[in-house]
Amino acid sequence: MTYDPASANPLANNPLKTREDMSLALRDLFDPLLPYFSAGNARVRLDGAAAHFDRAAADLEGFARPLWGLAPLGAGGGDFKEWHRFAEGIANGTDPRHPEYWGTVNGRDQRMVELAALGFALALVPEKIWEPLGGRARDNVVAYLKHARQFDYADNNWKFFRIFVDIALDRVGANFDRSLTRQYLEELEGFYIGDGWYLDGNVRRIDHYIPFAMHFYGLIYSKLVDDDYAKRYRERALLFANDFKHWFGADGATIPFGRSLTYRFACAGFWSALAFADLEALPWGEIKSLCLQHLRWWKDKPMTNRDGILSIGFGYPNLLMSENYNSAGSPYWAFKAFLPLALAEDHPFWTAAETPPVETASVLPQRHPGMVLMRSDGDVVALSSGQENLQMRFGTEKYAKFAYSSRYGFSVESDERNFAGAAFDSALAFSDDGLHYRVRETNREAKLAGEVLYSKWSPFPDVDVETWLVPAAPWHVRVHRINTPRPLQTAEGGFAIARRDFELDMLAAEASSACAIGEADFSGILDIGSQATRVGLAQKAPPNTNMIVAKTLVPQLRGEIPVGQTILMTAVLAANDTTAVTGAWKNPPKAPDIGELEELVASQGVTVSAFKAPGQMP
Repeated sequence: MTYDPASANPLANNPLKTREDMSLALRDLFDPLLPYFSAGNARVRLDGAAAHFDRAAADLEGFARPLWGLAPLGAGGGDFKEWHRFAEGIANGTDPRHPEYWGTVNGRDQRMVELAALGFALALVPEKIWEPLGGRARDNVVAYLKHARQFDYADNNWKFFRIFVDIALDRVGANFDRSLTRQYLEELEGFYIGDGWYLDGNVRRIDHYIPFAMHFYGLIYSKLVDDDYAKRYRERALLFANDFKHWFGADGATIPFGRSLTYRFACAGFWSALAFADLEALPWGEIKSLCLQHLRWWKDKPMTNRDGILSIGFGYPNLLMSENYNSAGSPYWAFKAFLPLALAEDHPFWTAAETPPVETASVLPQRHPGMVLMRSDGDVVALSSGQENLQMRFGTEKYAKFAYSSRYGFSVESDERNFAGAAFDSALAFSDDGLHYRVRETNREAKLAGEVLYSKWSPFPDVDVETWLVPAAPWHVRVHRINTPRPLQTAEGGFAIARRDFELDMLAAEASSACAIGEADFSGILDIGSQATRVGLAQKAPPNTNMIVAKTLVPQLRGEIPVGQTILMTAVLAANDTTAVTGAWKNPPKAPDIGELEELVASQGVTVSAFKAPGQMP
């Protein structure tokens, strides 16, 4: 082979055990960008694909985002020979008379996002990118930052971006209106919901933006500023760490969930930020393990293009799953994972021996994101009550499936007119014409009762569905009560597993079950007592729909439900063990009593924080 996608990954041969390993990883990931710096070094353009914002802002994104890792490297005394590019680029990018000027901010603008990285770098390594500048260039930088900060930032984690600009302005001795800083700090307080958890704005969703944005920025702030807000950020991170550690499997994989997954190992950013902030929220050996093991998980993933440039995608290059705001430079938010490079070699993060977090119960309810986490054979499955994101591309798949797995990820669909061929992993789909389909997009209710999740939703305005999700590790059970005024076709999917070439996988489909056995994995779905007949199908899902692997198999149950009320009961199993077909698969859980589930929700059910109506959070 002339091209091996995995070996093109700059992390492929790095053990990622030590500070020097991490430094080398950062430089190896950054170096492929060098040929794409513009002549004046203010812009980095990686390909012709577009985001919703203008090209100059996309070029700024490619320039600025690596600073989340490079600034810590410089602060920690690491060797980096390209600082002159960033000093020159900042000078030219903020100069209205230069052809590489980044453009003027005239309202809510992507430039606001990228200036946070610039503000962070100015605060952390002014000797690299500020002190080399002449007087006029310095004036331009200050004027550019001050102009941008006068506009209103989005009502979410963006508010931290102006705060980081303000920290930089303070560090370089500029005069500015500090009351605006205080205003945003206070407004950010409105997103806190308790127990270490935030919402990212007035929205019905809690995803990786909580650790790699809200906590990440708060912890950096707590290191750079000493005030009451800094103390709150640290206290909240202590609480959050004990919940978030359960989102990671023993192999370092985290649960892919929500938007912006192209930021990849930014998912380790929370652990990196704890180290940067000198906050031992867990024993240092556990924090180090969570951070580095997650980086190691990416070593064999074909996540880059041939030249080593991080692609848009997750486990592999995939524009299909991207957001409208993803430009080619977007994935470099992944550099947030490199914050520990600011720490000296004798910091306990580096001197501690890695120790995997102690695993507690195999089933862990988390009210705020509306999840019940299950651990089994290294996989972490998050049963999900269902959140809401109707604005983003594939927001339904990213937030409203029944389950998300650290090993099997989830899939987005590629054709809304393909009911017969769609993946529908961890979803229940309805069709009234056999062509178009509807799945859960949002809920009217979402509750957690002990270890059981409950939701009420409507795929069509005249169809009501109630769903109970019950852990039965390594299985989970789904109970659906459907009321419809017309017959509907249904399709319900299990987990998607990797599909091999040459049709080497074993597929089985029967009257009430379906399963697939791949090279390393088993996936199955079983009807355990529905009021409608369903037939098994081992679906060969459309390519490039799954987050982690490009070709997948999804076992499904399909059938028609009549007018009136129908109850569907489903058991789902997936395992990194092909012998599960003669083991766990032969011992399915029993169908639960729906009356007992109703009583449990009525007596113990609490509304999931992520799904409280906007404006109802404290």
